[in-house]
Parts: sequence; structure tokens; C-alpha cells
Amino acid sequence: MAGRPNGPAAGNKICQFKLVLLGESAVGKSSLVLRFVKGQFHEYQESTIGAAFLTQTVCLDDTTVKFEIWDTAGQERYHSLAPMYYRGAQAAIITSAKTAMNVNEIFMAIARKLPKNEPQAGGGGASGRGRTGVDLQDSTHQSSTGKCCN
Repeated sequence: MAGRPNGPAAGNKICQFKLVLLGESAVGKSSLVLRFVKGQFHEYQESTIGAAFLTQTVCLDDTTVKFEIWDTAGQERYHSLAPMYYRGAQAAIITSAKTAMNVNEIFMAIARKLPKNEPQAGGGGASGRGRTGVDLQDSTHQSSTGKCCN
């Protein structure tokens, strides 16, 4: 069954994951999360101050995945705050949202890759202690230089 952004379904396992968006200023972090959470895109987005927090829940097979999304500010003056936001995150995203191409797909790919063997009650999923991240990079799509993009 294809994943779909919406509320929890009855009888599903519930998993909660902290996800952080990282990158320089004006690369599209806020646009990406706004596109995923609200389905909106604004050509001229105000710069994030510190960080913004949003949530989105998706249903994936028999599991309800709740993302706790931290959209970090990219300006140099906020770089020292970044570790506070990404500590304990199970995934980090660096990408763009202007055309909406692959926006839902990246979040659904993360939801599929994150470990869902331990259902988590509200609030307990953000600590991330003892967890490792996920690697969504498919080595078959790398260029000959070893980078993911040409």
C-alpha cells in the first residue's frame, strides 16, 4: 500500500521520529517542510529565526509515523545553535521544494527506512539515544566521482 499523509488509522503501530532540516540560508529548507506539512509553496519565504517546529503524520502500511520536524535557520549567526536542534534526530534532510517533485517521496522513504520495531508513546521518540541514522542514498545513482549529483 502506498504511503499517504494523513492522520493515524485505527489499530496501527505508532512511531515518532525527530527529523531535522539542515543547510545554508535560502536553499529551501522551510519551503520543503511547508510543502510536505501544508502542501504550500511561497516564492518569497521569510528567513527562519533559530528554528521552526512542525509535525506531520503519515500512514505507512500498518504503522503510523509521526515526524517531529525541526527546520533550522541557515544564517551563519545561528550555526552555533544547530547541534541543539539536530541532537537525537533519526534523520536529516538537505533538498528543494519549488516544484513539489519528490517532496512526499523523500519523507515516505525516510518513514520506510526508520526502524519501526518498537512502538513509541507520545514524547518518547525524540530522544534518539542509541539509534543510528538512515542512509537513503542508492549507490547505483552515484556518478563516477562518488557524489550523488553531477
